[in-house]
Amino acid sequence: MIELATPHLARRFNGALKTVALACGEANDRKWNASFQERLPGIRVEWFVEPALNYLSEQKRSPLAVSELIRAAFARLFDAASAKNCLVWAHNLGIGRNLLLTRELTRACSARSIPLVAHHHDWWFDNRWLRWREMRRAGFRTLRAAAWTIFPPASAVRHVAINQADAAILRRHFATQAAWLPNLTEPAPAPAPERVRAAKRWLERELADDRPVWLLPCRLLRRKNIAEALLLTRWLRPEACLVTTGGVSSAREQAYANRLAAVAQQHGWQLRLGILQGDQRGNPDINDLLAISEVVLLTSIQEGFGLAALEAASARRPLIARSLPNVAPDLRRFGFRFPQSYAELLIDPRLFDWPRESRRQQKRFRAWKSCLPKTCRLWAGEPVLLACSTTARPVSFSRLTLSAQLEVLAQPLNHSWDLCARLNPFLPAWKRRAAAGRLQITPWPRSAGRWLSGSSYARRFEQIVRATPQVAPPSDSGFAAQEEFIRARLGSEHLFPLLWSHEF
Repeated sequence: MIELATPHLARRFNGALKTVALACGEANDRKWNASFQERLPGIRVEWFVEPALNYLSEQKRSPLAVSELIRAAFARLFDAASAKNCLVWAHNLGIGRNLLLTRELTRACSARSIPLVAHHHDWWFDNRWLRWREMRRAGFRTLRAAAWTIFPPASAVRHVAINQADAAILRRHFATQAAWLPNLTEPAPAPAPERVRAAKRWLERELADDRPVWLLPCRLLRRKNIAEALLLTRWLRPEACLVTTGGVSSAREQAYANRLAAVAQQHGWQLRLGILQGDQRGNPDINDLLAISEVVLLTSIQEGFGLAALEAASARRPLIARSLPNVAPDLRRFGFRFPQSYAELLIDPRLFDWPRESRRQQKRFRAWKSCLPKTCRLWAGEPVLLACSTTARPVSFSRLTLSAQLEVLAQPLNHSWDLCARLNPFLPAWKRRAAAGRLQITPWPRSAGRWLSGSSYARRFEQIVRATPQVAPPSDSGFAAQEEFIRARLGSEHLFPLLWSHEF
């Protein structure tokens, strides 16, 4: 987002932007740095690298030592900065990976009256409860301390969310100091024919055949719910190969990826994980892969924005997508209509060992719940499958552990189809369309530019920065906002066994 939006912001501020300083915990790729500088002609780009700004989990120093390093780094960074010549655009502070950085950044900006735009893409309390242990080890031992840091009662801070659902909560507590800013997304030009041909040859070499490809553009994360995409692919287009793009970006996700890959190989399922992982010369880019894919899938159980849906529309590829309640309303507001979207994929309970899955979920849910702050344990809802007690009934595939998902996938294909097609009445029509190559494509609507174009993004960003109220929010506003978020995120509809445990 920084790479895409900064040139538009530079044009919007019409010559006022003289220097862009990128502060981070590790050096960026040199190729990316050069490309970023090329996008900003006439503007000096500086890279400010301080390892103490990295995730706390990747550092070995004490919290006190890290804080001192961060404070010294910001003293250098903001040496000549003031409210008249500086704006700070900070991304993803709400994920809680380094609250020492968040605290020191807010202090540095407040001391100099520098406006700070806190751009929230993800949250630590959004099924990322392991962050709580890290935060406590860093000295933030109460929910109030975490909230005070992420949502400081400072008049110069603006909170920005990428979807309306999060923005609505922020506005209730921060009024005009909070805003909705959907991610900048513009339709990409179609790849040149020679690029498409080269990508097709490359993909055929990688897969060792020329079967149709159904693409899941994602990193290897549990929340991407990859097994559901595989089940849909096998049901609707048995000849196709499901291909995912990115690799594992966290050690915590490695066991999930390993188990999925091993079982797929054991059963001979057509699945290729992380085809673009690694820095290999000659790899096509994501737009090239989209152009040669028959269908794009989006089966995530948790997203903040839904970029893959817009990528499918841009590439004029049919999309099969799980409809997320915090994303779907935004997409509709932009003008998109995705005819092959669904709320849940219901599974007949005869396709997996219900008693064993129930015991498995009970054990993992108890362990997961014990990781929550004590106050929050009382707010946790009841998981969908466990709410059924001992009565087996159809349940959403997304509400199963990976073990049960793999049991379903291991059933004979015709058997699982016969039991589940009647539970999901949209599936037979989709299967007929897929076989005939007639799944529907969503065109890029004209109305989308009003929300997603670079110029619209820059205009909204400027409005956020120039918002006039300069009175600090009530001292308890951050704690109240965080509590509202947490209560919502602990509801039954947000409880997914895939995200409870790293046991696979």
